[in-house]
Amino acid sequence: MFNSATKINVCKQAIYILLSAALLLNTALSASASSHHSLEETALKNDAYDCANDIQTQANHYKYQSTHQRAMTCMLTELKNYQQKNMTAHQQYFAYKAQAWLNYAIHQDSMNSRSSAGKQAAQNAETILAMLKSGKEKDLNLIQDIPSNSALMRPDLWAVLNALKESGGITSAPRELAFSEVALIWAATNQCQRDWRESGSHFRMADRWLEQAREAYINAHDSQTNVVLEQLIVHYYEQYAPLDATKDVCRGQVLMPIH
Repeated sequence: MFNSATKINVCKQAIYILLSAALLLNTALSASASSHHSLEETALKNDAYDCANDIQTQANHYKYQSTHQRAMTCMLTELKNYQQKNMTAHQQYFAYKAQAWLNYAIHQDSMNSRSSAGKQAAQNAETILAMLKSGKEKDLNLIQDIPSNSALMRPDLWAVLNALKESGGITSAPRELAFSEVALIWAATNQCQRDWRESGSHFRMADRWLEQAREAYINAHDSQTNVVLEQLIVHYYEQYAPLDATKDVCRGQVLMPIH
């Protein structure tokens, strides 16, 4: 009789344990679901939040970066939203161009450069990002002047760049055209400040980007359209060749579209 009572008590305890475990599991799952939902809401809010206004909270993650560097890193993150395939060609092009300017500015900052070029590059990126956020990127000119701390060097590459932009090449290669333009400006600035040994790699980089952009354009169009592009490249080269800064003097350059 005693053994039977003991077995009954043991069974009851086992049932209580199982019920308690089930209750705890259910509570944990509910809490997890609630937490996951909260995280999703927070993520959505953060996506819409301007991270540049919260630089101090990033200090622990980027403790080896200055506040200025963290701000630039923050802008790079924001620009990714406009580089997606579902964005317009203008949005993608200018987002990549702002990224290229920031890459330049970050490089200058890491080198402790006293040149104004890095500061101007960061300002260019900030202006573009502001225009993208306000939906006014179409107010930005595709063909822009070369800044005063740079010059028109390699007129052959500038001719290809602006002929492609004028022909709608940003649709097929927004990143390549944006990166090549900043590389050309960067290269000329380096050549003026130092010498050709500091500019060669950037000119070669611009050349590669433009070759890829040109190929993408040719593959996307018929032969007649491609002939028109080649003719436009020649016209631009004839316009730019006399402006070549052969004496490595940087004083900027006004660039006017042919059409």
